[in-house]
Amino acid sequence: MIRPALVLFCLVSALAAAPVDFSRDIQPILSDKCYFCHGPDAKERKGDLRLDVEKDAKALKDGVAAVKPGNSHDSSMIGRIFSTDPDEVMPTPKSNRTLTAAQKQLLKQWIDEGAKWGTHWAFERIERPKVPDVGVKHPIDAFVRAKLAEKGMQPSPQADAVTLLRRVSLDLTGLPPKADDLKQDYARAVERLLDSPRFGERWAWDWLDAARYADTNGYQGDPERTMWPWRDWVVRAINANMPYDQFTVWQLAGDLLPGATPEQKLATGFNRNHMINGEGGRIAEETRVENVMDRVETTSTVWLGLTMGCSKCHDHKFDPLTMRDYYGLYDVFNQTSEDGRGRSGQAAPAMDISTPAELERVKKTTAAVSAVAQEVEAFELKKFPREAGKPLTESDAIKLPGNLPSYIAKTEPKNRGVDPLLEAVNYFKDKDAGYTKLLQKLLNAVRARVSATNAVTKVMVMDTLPVPRETFTLEKGAYDKPTTTKVSFNVPASLTAMKADAPRNRLGLAQWIVNRDNPLTARVTVNRFWQAFFGVGLVKTAEDFGLQGEVPPQRELLDWLAAEFIESGWDVKALMRLIVTSETYRQSSKIREAQADPENRYLSRGPRFRMPSWMLRDQALFVSGLLEDQLGGPAVKPYQPEGIWEEATFGKKSYVQDHGAALYRRTLYVFWRRIVGPTMLFDNSARQTCVIKATRTNTPLQALVTLNDVTYVEAARALAQRVLLANPGNADAALTQAFQSVTCREPSVAEAALLKVQLGKLKAQQAADPAAAAKLLHVGESKRDESIEVTEHASWTGLCLMLLNLDEAVTKE
Repeated sequence: MIRPALVLFCLVSALAAAPVDFSRDIQPILSDKCYFCHGPDAKERKGDLRLDVEKDAKALKDGVAAVKPGNSHDSSMIGRIFSTDPDEVMPTPKSNRTLTAAQKQLLKQWIDEGAKWGTHWAFERIERPKVPDVGVKHPIDAFVRAKLAEKGMQPSPQADAVTLLRRVSLDLTGLPPKADDLKQDYARAVERLLDSPRFGERWAWDWLDAARYADTNGYQGDPERTMWPWRDWVVRAINANMPYDQFTVWQLAGDLLPGATPEQKLATGFNRNHMINGEGGRIAEETRVENVMDRVETTSTVWLGLTMGCSKCHDHKFDPLTMRDYYGLYDVFNQTSEDGRGRSGQAAPAMDISTPAELERVKKTTAAVSAVAQEVEAFELKKFPREAGKPLTESDAIKLPGNLPSYIAKTEPKNRGVDPLLEAVNYFKDKDAGYTKLLQKLLNAVRARVSATNAVTKVMVMDTLPVPRETFTLEKGAYDKPTTTKVSFNVPASLTAMKADAPRNRLGLAQWIVNRDNPLTARVTVNRFWQAFFGVGLVKTAEDFGLQGEVPPQRELLDWLAAEFIESGWDVKALMRLIVTSETYRQSSKIREAQADPENRYLSRGPRFRMPSWMLRDQALFVSGLLEDQLGGPAVKPYQPEGIWEEATFGKKSYVQDHGAALYRRTLYVFWRRIVGPTMLFDNSARQTCVIKATRTNTPLQALVTLNDVTYVEAARALAQRVLLANPGNADAALTQAFQSVTCREPSVAEAALLKVQLGKLKAQQAADPAAAAKLLHVGESKRDESIEVTEHASWTGLCLMLLNLDEAVTKE
């Protein structure tokens, strides 16, 4: 048995053998264990001691320094952390923070070695590290092999050709390869995929999550918006391989570019994708301030990987970010003409991109409301009699209960809204059938007019006030508690300063973000791309590159990739090509015996993880032949269980399903209601705030969707029809084609035998209940080929549905 004391001795000896690095070894300990009480936040600081600033940590206080370089014995910090006295030991027992023996020893060693200070690794300028000379040509592989050798590990062999082609196709386009694509050389396949229009659709998904894109405002009522032209711009920009620095500048400040084009202005919709609170009783200024704060925090997360929201109410407790830093960024987003009063999804400033057809629909629905309103007026003359020429307020209508006097007596029929009419219909439904029928007719007409008006395409964008708005820090972030501390735009003081001649507006901010000297943007962006390919970023905390974030185990690789990304001209496709052509990416994902790296942080094997639900739906549509390839356009409404919207909106919103090709569009184009997202998605962000780290789930509840949702059942039926028609009278060939369509490989002899047994059971089951078989074949709107016998088609549908739910089918190997 190995004694704990021996383990500690070996660990301490190993640590002592290598020089201590402040950024890698010491700062993470100080940040996690000490900064809460002795860090940047002055209000929480204890004992007037700062350990986040070298000068303060080494300063003499009553003749003693917390950190005395070269002398741990006389350093008060060491005395306190090794103390056994509960009144003296640090961290204090009530802090619920403790240091391990190894951490204590590391701090002591660091001081004895001279307590050399440093900068947080992510705040250091990006420099290109030297590629290790380990006998491989590809730079990524060189860094990975060097780290594996350091850890005494070996890389995995390359995955087989079919697995690789499926992997790279899913990664680059979000769709599996076709049968003919599996015969293509890997390098040529990569180029084909990078050039595919499906590439932009796949990578737009992650950007929409980060940009909190949706088709409604959120909050109670959740009114619709028409931001889809911005979404289509993102797809086009990605497909065109727009340099990432330009992609950034256009979205943050396209309207401020000299001679800004409509497309550049459209791009600024990025910072109008936030939720809009249009609830009754809400305060316009509160809404406006919340929107500005959302822009600060979204921009900081997406491009800087910083948790700026933590410094909205006080100085950051861990990172060198102050309230003044937060409101310095707040000021630059505080200069738009948005006033917080807009309740619709087209709140000014907005670009009018309406079409003649949209305007004609508004005209027709408005005329329809007027026509029905005249019928209502005529009926109400009899129902609520009064003297000729007198208004409804001079009748018994004014005596109706609740809000009805205001809704009915005081409001002309043509001006009545959806909510008043809903209340009126509910009240009169058991009292006056004829009046109720007429009110319902008016309600339907008003809903159609609202729908038509909301569908007129206007995209919310950014602009700048002609006279700057003053910005003050806000006490505890409250909109109505401005302090006397006035601030103007600036970037965080702890990061690279802006150029003296840079414009002091959003354009200046955007240019600073993509400046070569900015230490964060390229690292944060490369890390997010890596996360998409490998399931976890080189920095696991993709949303936090601050002191509480992870120090990357492959830091040199991250820095090399970041430098390469910048120096390539921010070429996204070149970066992706570099990643997917590496041997590291092409490794087998099989976990070998005695694996020392269970989370694959040292990249000893290829990626393997559950595909996101949007990709599973797109895959099902693709392999079944149902997928509609159309790019762009307004959101679509495919199958959805009844009553979902009505339940979430108190009956005020009804889901009207589309038909035809719209049912089979990619999930990117599915209508996204913020308060209740698309029902076929079980692992996606809510699109209410910026999210850059996908949720991955393995819950069996997923099967409720993938085994029962109309799209999956219909896809299984369509796939069954394809293979049966392609292989008449040849069950073996049909089975092979079905299996290969889903998994990209042929089944083994044992697998084929097992599937035949299952098919036999399904045939017996369907033959025993012909009515159930016929019902199964009527799921979905696509037409069935009636030449296929009902029981045969139903049994193969069951088999194909099972194939779509195989672990191999829902996993990227």
